[in-house]
Amino acid sequence: MTLRTEHAEHEARHDNDTGEALGWLRALAERFPLLLAELNPSPASGTPRPGTSGGHRDGGRPPLKLYVSDTLRDVTDGVVELEEAVRERLALRPARPSPAPVPVRLRRLAELLDQVAAVPDLYAHVTSEARRMAGRCARAIGDPEQLVRIPGRCPACDSVSLRALPERAVVMCVNPACRHVLEEEDGG
Repeated sequence: MTLRTEHAEHEARHDNDTGEALGWLRALAERFPLLLAELNPSPASGTPRPGTSGGHRDGGRPPLKLYVSDTLRDVTDGVVELEEAVRERLALRPARPSPAPVPVRLRRLAELLDQVAAVPDLYAHVTSEARRMAGRCARAIGDPEQLVRIPGRCPACDSVSLRALPERAVVMCVNPACRHVLEEEDGG
């Protein structure tokens, strides 16, 4: 069963709101394979940089993208630690097989969301971590972050440049001279 199918079934079966966390887990599950592909691009997809002949000293392979490698390690470690923390907090046995790949761990986390939702601080943590890791994947693969226009004026500069950045859970002024980040007391 895919996370998308689980999401549809979950929404139909349950009254408690686990949709936000499930949405971020699904986004992470969709972006993780793209991150792997970005780390190991096929030779046919590689295009030479302007001003280069396209050849590489190592026999034609494109150079390793360290920021993608770092992101891959961070996300993999983050998913492993998140699953272990959730299972420990819910007093569940460690999952088997232990060295499961990230997509399997994400599916198992999605299956536990009903239990996670019963513990508000744990649910907030799962949502926050899934959002953070999905955003990190998106930035590493060059996926631009969505900006949502917010009505009203910036409390700092009075411009109509308020935007929400959902992946970071931030509302800020995008006026280059201001860049004010709204806090809860600002009404954001």
